[in-house]
Amino acid sequence: FLIIAISLSSCSVKYNFTGTGKINAKTFQVNYFQNNAPLVQPGIERTFTLKLQDILQNQTNLNLTNTNGDLMYEGEITGYSITPMTATASQTAAQNRLTITVNVRYVNRKNEKDNFEKPFSFYYDYPGDQQLIGSNLTSALEVIFERITQDVFNESLAKW
Repeated sequence: FLIIAISLSSCSVKYNFTGTGKINAKTFQVNYFQNNAPLVQPGIERTFTLKLQDILQNQTNLNLTNTNGDLMYEGEITGYSITPMTATASQTAAQNRLTITVNVRYVNRKNEKDNFEKPFSFYYDYPGDQQLIGSNLTSALEVIFERITQDVFNESLAKW
C-alpha cells in the first residue's frame, strides 16, 4: 500500500476537476469584447466579457489582471442573428433561432504555440410567437454565453 501511495503521489502530471492539468501561468486578462455584429443588441459585449472572466476565475486558480496577463483573451462579437426555423400553415415562424458568433484571439505569453484566433458560435431556439426581450433575452444569452465561454475555456486551457 505504501509503495502504491508513493508512486501515485510522485506523478509528474496532475489534473484537477476541470481537466486543465497544470497551467504554466499565474495571471490572465480579458480585454473588452467589442460588438461589431451587423445587428447590434446593446449590452451583450459587456455580458460576454464578464461571463468569460467568471468562467476563468471559477475553473482555474489564475488571477485576473487588467494588463500584461500571462494569458490574454480579446476579440469581438461578429454575429447576432435571428432566423426562422420552422413555419406554420399561415406562413409565420413557429420557431426562431438566435445565433451569436464571437471571434476570440487567445495569447499565451508563456507558450506561444498555444495562441489562436477562432470564431465560436452557439444558438438558442425560442417560440415564434415570443419576442426576444427582457427575461426571454436574458435566458437566451445565458445559454449561448455559457456554451461559448466553456468552448473558449476548453480550447485555450483544457485542450479538449
